[in-house]
Order: sequence, then structure tokens, then C-alpha cells
Amino acid sequence: MTLEQVVKIIAGKVVSEGVDLSSTVEMACGADLMSDVLAFTHAGTLLLTGLTNPQVVRTAEMAGITAIVFVRGKYPPPETIALAAEKGIPLLATRYTLYEACGRLYSAGLPGCGLFGITGACWSDDGGDLAEGSQ
Repeated sequence: MTLEQVVKIIAGKVVSEGVDLSSTVEMACGADLMSDVLAFTHAGTLLLTGLTNPQVVRTAEMAGITAIVFVRGKYPPPETIALAAEKGIPLLATRYTLYEACGRLYSAGLPGCGLFGITGACWSDDGGDLAEGSQ
């Protein structure tokens, strides 16, 4: 999905200057815990978050995040915008909550980062109850 499509789907705004809206993302992840971003994302991911501090950009760079969307009407401070420009990571923003922004993107065909062995091992095969011993 292109960043131009992302902006339309989430009724968003482009925060960064000179963003190539034809850039693509392969999947999305909604998280406010940067440790989860490092553990569960892949290169080519669109990160949606309510955090606006520069650490989000540093984490995104380490994880190979393609672009960042700030949710809940939040707008990043100048130091975050400057660091993202330096690192070449586009910043977007939306008024939607994290839940709704992710839902809109998923409904439009952008997949999540997927299940992982670390979490999948705790669930039964039918996707229902937690596997015994993992509660």
C-alpha cells in the first residue's frame, strides 16, 4: 500500500516535508511500547503510535520501519520531526484512535505483522482458549 493510500484511508496529514507518497509499506503495527516494535515488526512496516517523542524515530530506524503515523490527533514536537527528517522516515498524523486507524488500514487490505511463535505457542489450535500451562 502506498503512503498516499494510507493518508486517504486514515484521513491523515503529512507531517514531514518532501515525503514521497508513492513509497510503499508491506504491513502495519500499532504499538506504544517500543520494546514490542523491536520484537514484533519487520522492515517495510508502517508504525502507528500515540507516542511522539524522538525515541519513536530512533526505534523505527533500528526496526526498519518505513513510516510513522501518530494517532489520536497527536502532533510530534520539532525535535522528533527534525530527527525523522535526518533519518529519512516520513511522519504522518491522524485524528483516529490507534484502534480505529489500524482497523481502517486492515479493512483496506494492509496486513498486520502477523502471529509469532512467542505468542502463538500460548494459544490452542482453534484460536480460542489459552493453551494449558500458559495462563
